[in-house]
Amino acid sequence: MPDRLPTALWVDGVLATLTARGIFYYFAQKGDPSTGLLLLKLTDTRGKVRLLTQQRDFLEDKLVWVDALDIENPQEKDADAFIQKAIQRDPDLWALEIEDATLVNPFTV
Repeated sequence: MPDRLPTALWVDGVLATLTARGIFYYFAQKGDPSTGLLLLKLTDTRGKVRLLTQQRDFLEDKLVWVDALDIENPQEKDADAFIQKAIQRDPDLWALEIEDATLVNPFTV
């Protein structure tokens, strides 16, 4: 997320491009519209899953994306359990699920 752009505005912009491309998405939770971090679950139609989260890179003072699970081929149930625990810990968190065969993070494109 750009450091000065509210989360809701940034997410809405990316979702508009997904909608235009016919890519489905679902919010497990909409967090704080100004400052909430994003947890992103990417799935394809073959059962592959990627779960990405944002972290601050303090050396470069910017947000970066990292794998949330330390599992080589995570199962969807593992990703869903992680999302539920993260939502319970952080009510400001945005949790977004995207179905896309490429499993590419649209927030980095």
